[in-house]
Amino acid sequence: MLSFGCLCVLLGLGYWVRRKLVFLQKLFLPASVIAGLLGLFVFQLANGTGHPVPATVSRGWSDLPSALINIVFACLFLGTALPKVSKVWKSCSRQLAYGQIVAWGQYAVGCFFVLLLLGPIFGLDDIFAGIMPVGFEGGHGTAGGMKETFDRLGYPELKDYALASATGGIMGAIIVGMGLVNWAVRKGYVEKRSSAFVEATSSSLAGQEAVRAESDEDVASTIDQAFAEGIIPVGKRPSAGKLTVSSDVIESLSLHLVFVGAAILLGWLMKQGLLLLAERLPETGADIMGSFPLFPLCMLGGVAVQWMADRFDKHEHMDHGLMLRIQNCALDFLVVAAIATIRLDVVAKGWIPLVVLIVAGILWNVFCLVVLARRAFKDAWFERGIAEMGQSMGVTATGLLLLRVVDPDYETEAAEAFAAKQLLHEPFMGGGLWTGAAIPLLVLWGGWTILGIALAAMAIWATVLYGMNRRGG
Repeated sequence: MLSFGCLCVLLGLGYWVRRKLVFLQKLFLPASVIAGLLGLFVFQLANGTGHPVPATVSRGWSDLPSALINIVFACLFLGTALPKVSKVWKSCSRQLAYGQIVAWGQYAVGCFFVLLLLGPIFGLDDIFAGIMPVGFEGGHGTAGGMKETFDRLGYPELKDYALASATGGIMGAIIVGMGLVNWAVRKGYVEKRSSAFVEATSSSLAGQEAVRAESDEDVASTIDQAFAEGIIPVGKRPSAGKLTVSSDVIESLSLHLVFVGAAILLGWLMKQGLLLLAERLPETGADIMGSFPLFPLCMLGGVAVQWMADRFDKHEHMDHGLMLRIQNCALDFLVVAAIATIRLDVVAKGWIPLVVLIVAGILWNVFCLVVLARRAFKDAWFERGIAEMGQSMGVTATGLLLLRVVDPDYETEAAEAFAAKQLLHEPFMGGGLWTGAAIPLLVLWGGWTILGIALAAMAIWATVLYGMNRRGG
């Protein structure tokens, strides 16, 4: 209980620091990231002074990410009716194709740099090519959740590199993303100019002096202070969710946790099935099956639970709002524990190739936004592209945050297309099935094979986009 209490205090401290320090508000960093960095600083400072923090303070923290990520993924599809694939495709086909190109491109960039530059210079194994996309596209949750996979493959240190990559990704998404927002507004690429945008925000992120608005018609001059601090004003606070059962029978939150647990249990049973199958396969297939992580299977378990609820639960016991609260709560504690327990002494041994991969990943995402997005979308190309950049370098919330800056009232179709696209994208790329398989495949098949797969996937989705442009769809 001591370690849990300390973790809660650390998260609360991260929220307090974000409220008090204006520059952190301008960075839009989540409190969980700030709390994790504070914890990392304290642990490293204590170790450096020769008085390390007692182990009881952080007992179990290093194991939390690999456990909580199962909850995060189990909740992905719970609480909302599963739509037909054809309907989702119709509303988000371009967004999905663009998002797939961005995601597969991260694997291509990682393989390219490791195979042709970093590997020969630093003697890195091909598996290092997956560090940047796991951290960027997957985020802290996926990076922490891959711990057992890295351990099983004999690369336990790569969890720390993946977490460092995720931290660099989310900070890069916000800092570079806000700079691109400022650029797009000045160039007139933003369709709906918002009074919520602050020109000074992105310029300060770049280390420049605040830019003054040249006229009253310029995109705006201030962000609402409550929004900057993260406080929802009294009277405008939405409900956290709806209670679906009487607390005299069972607490509604408890019942929702039952559904989450059922999804995780189904995922665990699938994992056991893979392990049994691995015993009957040749060595290569056995290694792939045995190294596959649990959390994508928990997501499939969630789909199965929701499918059964759609057909047999006429009282609609699951509420999407409560499921989001469970998911986001697990993610907050996951991020704090993941960042705070990064072993910097391990990361320091390979910090140069890690930084190169992070910078290369950021440049790839900028290229996609500036060059590809305007050719991929018929309308609101910047809004659609900036949301994708935030998600592919951080988490979905980062993408929505950047989108909100340029389209706060969701007047364009970007938010709808972005949300719908997640239903088809997440099961495979955003910590999904391919993310879980790519790391063991890099070990078993090598980087050149994964590079070929990534380039082929990019070519397929580019062809899909080209076809839609030709048809005008």
